[in-house]
Order: sequence, then C-alpha cells, then structure tokens
Amino acid sequence: MSLSDAQLDRYARHIVLKEIGGEGQGKLLAAHVVLIGVGGIGSPALQYLAAAGVGRLTAIDDDVVSLDNLQRQILFATGDVGRAKVEVAAETVAGLNPDVRFEGVRTRLTAGNAADLVMGADAVLDGSDNFATRLIVSDQCTAARIPLVSAAIGQFQAQVGTFRGWEADAPCYRCFVGDAFDAEDCDSCSELGVLGAMAGIAGSFAALEAIRQVVGFGGNATGKLHVFDGLAPGMRAIRIVKDPACRACGAQAMVNGS
Repeated sequence: MSLSDAQLDRYARHIVLKEIGGEGQGKLLAAHVVLIGVGGIGSPALQYLAAAGVGRLTAIDDDVVSLDNLQRQILFATGDVGRAKVEVAAETVAGLNPDVRFEGVRTRLTAGNAADLVMGADAVLDGSDNFATRLIVSDQCTAARIPLVSAAIGQFQAQVGTFRGWEADAPCYRCFVGDAFDAEDCDSCSELGVLGAMAGIAGSFAALEAIRQVVGFGGNATGKLHVFDGLAPGMRAIRIVKDPACRACGAQAMVNGS
C-alpha cells in the first residue's frame, strides 16, 4: 500500500521505527480490529487504535453513558451522559482520524451473533466485564483463527493476555479460566471498586498487543498473561498452559472443528 503525503506526515513516528516502517503502517491501514466493549478498557484502546491508523474499527456495546462511568471511561464527557456509547465513539474516531472507517454496533454480543460480529477481523480486543461474554468471544476467535487480546481490570490490578488457541501448544482464554461454572458470576467494578488509571494501563497495553498482532513485531506474547499491580507498582507475566482437554482448543476440539 502506498501512503499519501498526508499519511506519511501523520504516521511519521511509526514509519521511522524499523519494526513498523511503511510496510507495517500499510498493514495497519488495511486491518480490521473488533473491540468488545467501549468502557474503561475500550475507551483508551479505541483512541490509540484509531490514532495508529487501523483502517477499520468495529465497536460492539449496547450500553449508554452513565455518570459513574466518567471516573475511568475517558472517551466520554459529562454532556454525554445518557447517550449510546458507540454513538459517542463514532464522533470521537471521526474527529481523530479520517483514515479510519468506524462501525458502532449497539447490541450485546451473544453466542448467536458472535460469528457475524467478528467475521473477517484481523484481531479482536475484548474489554467486556463478564465471563459469559469473554468465553463466547474466546470460543469464536479460536474457531475462526482470529488473534484475541483479552484485558481486564479490578481494584488496583490490570491483566492483559494474547490468545491464539488454534495453534499447537498455544492456549485459548478458556484454558485460562476453565468453563467458568457460573459464567455470570464475575466481580464488578461497582462492587469492588477500581482505580480509574488502571483502565488506561489495561486499554493502552491491549491496544499495543492488537497492533503487534497486526504488524507482527517484537517477542511472542501468546499464552502469557501480563499482570500489573498498581499497589506495588510492578508487572509480572504468567505463562498459561494449553489444556489438552479444553472443549474449545484441545486436541479433540481441533479435530472436530477441522
């Protein structure tokens, strides 16, 4: 892909990086990234992906902006309370980068619509707030062979992991959390609280991982869960092992899905 003069100027700081260059920026402009949720994690992730020049962004969220979102969801302002989050997101992306085609889907992702919603994506970034949605997203990404970047926050902790469960020895998100017997039982920020800046750390890190999946630079983070402790502060990485009996990416599941 040849870049226009305006694009060469806009993305100059990417292009001078040997790990990205003009070729990598072309990959970003041709890429499609799907975001699940434009809340605390999705807010910074969406803005960094749009600024980076990801050519097509799809955001899936059925929620409206509430006053208690504003402590951590930096995409929104006080005047946005009551508006659909994807509507505000569309305006923000349009003002940020004309190279980006944005689609806001105001719906809740379910097992019935997941395949259509993520179809054709080069990467999926999941910032949803419950295990039920996360497992649906993970299973669909594994089946469709789409890299999944999963991010979560709670209190003073942020977690970001990259999953490519269709690959040999690479786990999926289900390998990490199991079948989540009570998939709706997920601690929420409203119950436990969360430091707003933790959302910025998780969302920015997740955007970086999505960009790395598209362009293909740096070390291999597949199957690693990066945990940031805001109290220490510090970060550690945990290696997640593929579960051979996983019903989404285990040996038998791959045979059945092939």
